[in-house]
Amino acid sequence: MTDVPRTMAGLCVHGNGPSPETWLPASMRTALNAVADLGGDRPVELVVQGPGVALLTAGKGAEGPAAQLDELLGAGIAVLACANSLRSAGVDESDLRPGVRVVPAAVGHLARRQWDGWAYVRV
Repeated sequence: MTDVPRTMAGLCVHGNGPSPETWLPASMRTALNAVADLGGDRPVELVVQGPGVALLTAGKGAEGPAAQLDELLGAGIAVLACANSLRSAGVDESDLRPGVRVVPAAVGHLARRQWDGWAYVRV
């Protein structure tokens, strides 16, 4: 598990729910749009919770959400997977695409970020 550094307040984009094939790409676009509009002055995180964590693995090919991860990471967006969701989905942390970090619990991470003044958007 990775310790996510506390930095200046930024934006947490939260992806969760059924049908991750729909909401994960939308969450990724939202995070990229936020960086484009807000500029590089504030950090942006994409926090993935629920069954969508299975789409963050390295073995999902060069298309779809997994391919978009490289674009997000290249734009400086932190992609964070919930460890509880990984366990529920049967995904090992070592199977995640390089650059994806893990937080112990999405709910705890999101709460701490909001207490630190971060903005929150759920997709």
